[in-house]
Amino acid sequence: MNIEKECLECIYAQANRVCELLEVEDKTKESILAKSKKMIDNMSFLQNPPQNATPMYSMIAKELKIKDLYKDIKIDSIKNSLRYYNKCQSLIDNSHDRLTTATKVAIVGNVIDFASQKMFDLGDEVDGVIDSEFSIDDSNKLNKEILVAKNIVYLADNAGEDVFDKLYIKTIKEYNQDVDIFYFVRGEPIINDLTVDDLSLSRIDEVCEVVDSGVLTPGIVIEDLTKEAKKIFDSADIIISKGMGNYECLSDESSYNIFFLLKIKCEVVANALNSRLGDIICKKI
Repeated sequence: MNIEKECLECIYAQANRVCELLEVEDKTKESILAKSKKMIDNMSFLQNPPQNATPMYSMIAKELKIKDLYKDIKIDSIKNSLRYYNKCQSLIDNSHDRLTTATKVAIVGNVIDFASQKMFDLGDEVDGVIDSEFSIDDSNKLNKEILVAKNIVYLADNAGEDVFDKLYIKTIKEYNQDVDIFYFVRGEPIINDLTVDDLSLSRIDEVCEVVDSGVLTPGIVIEDLTKEAKKIFDSADIIISKGMGNYECLSDESSYNIFFLLKIKCEVVANALNSRLGDIICKKI
């Protein structure tokens, strides 16, 4: 999914949001925003939004001399998500369709996104998870394939989502005890995306194997995977892709068996999926 003109304003807003969240002094903020605007003016319409945005984030990190810009915010997000862990586990346990409910629980976490056009309240999303309906619903196909899969690659997204992903993966393994699940995270800090170093609180490694993808963009770019990650990716029976960044990077990769799980938080993705802001999606490529 190549970048569109509407994305440029959003990417600029992301640069401004970093400065506001980190309370950057005015002079430094002006410099960052000026450099960001110059980079945005030269972005390639042959690349997707995550690929275009990555150099800007690298520039901001260099300007502020902070490798992990959102480190503290990521920790807070995971701690906040943990407050809802038992409640979501109870929702799954008491559901007549536990696997589909667990899928929705995983998507609940996708509201934790500091690069999105629209923000949602996590507590409200948890409260409404049972009643929410998929705008695009391939969940029955996904559930059937999960039952017979030997290898699943699960593409992580933002910090805090790992708490809800853990609940989903636990449920998957209850239905298919023999499946191997590989949880792909980013190679280095980028926005509030998950890296290996962010997983100590959720302990998602208790239910799956964590893989450092080597990818530096806020979305999986297949050609940037490490040799080991690419081998696992290519051999997967199912790829479960969380979030808009992964969708933007992989929506044209029809040679893989990908299911996209996300909440729509921008108009460009909404239009691409013929859906609306706020809709939840379970879509097979």
